[in-house]
Amino acid sequence: MGIQATQSQKRSKPDKAVNPFQYHRREGHQPLPAYRIHTMFAIQLSTSVKYQLLGLLLIMSPYSAATIPAFEDDVKVINGCVIQPETICSNTNLSNADLKHADLQGAIFINVKFTHADLRHANLSYATFKKSDLAHVDLASANLRHADLRTSKVRNANLEGVDGWALFGQGVDFTHANFMGANLDQARLSGAIMIKANFRAARLERVWMNKANFEKANLINANIQEAKLNGANLHQANLTGARIHYATFQDTFMEGCIRCPVNW
Repeated sequence: MGIQATQSQKRSKPDKAVNPFQYHRREGHQPLPAYRIHTMFAIQLSTSVKYQLLGLLLIMSPYSAATIPAFEDDVKVINGCVIQPETICSNTNLSNADLKHADLQGAIFINVKFTHADLRHANLSYATFKKSDLAHVDLASANLRHADLRTSKVRNANLEGVDGWALFGQGVDFTHANFMGANLDQARLSGAIMIKANFRAARLERVWMNKANFEKANLINANIQEAKLNGANLHQANLTGARIHYATFQDTFMEGCIRCPVNW
């Protein structure tokens, strides 16, 4: 019985060249389920047909847009500057460019003119600006975490609500810039020019601002706790409602300053 069963099992195995549909009809087996038939049939399809079916499935899939990589034609290019993360642009004019929500993380800009450009909500974290002109740029709500603005000019720019945590801005000219509600915690702003800049309700905790020029600057309700303002110029600045706990003002010029600490 054992030998006969083995031989019967051997006879029941289909030959590789036999059509699976004929085999099931010939041996009297139950018809294959539909999904098995589709699978076995797909194995016999030519490569070109399978790729055509794959393309059709991608088009029909609701997730295809997120999984298909972008083509080069989808990348925005302005005056030779490729608008994408970690791009490197030099000696380029991006004045009046529409760069809202642009992803420029880690980008490097050398001698680039951004005058009146729209960079609202742009991702500029870890970006570097060398000898660039950002005058009158709109950077509202942009991400400037760890961005490096040293050697650049940011006069009359709108930086309302920016996230500039640990930003590097030593010696930068921020004259008339608007930092209202911005987060500049742990930024480096030593020697920066902040004449008539607006820091109303801005966060400046543990910021290095030694020898910075805040003449006639608005620091109403700003948080400058633990900030370093040694040798800074606060002539006619307004610190009404500002939180100054543990901030240092050694050799700071405060003539005409409103609500500056007395006899610090």
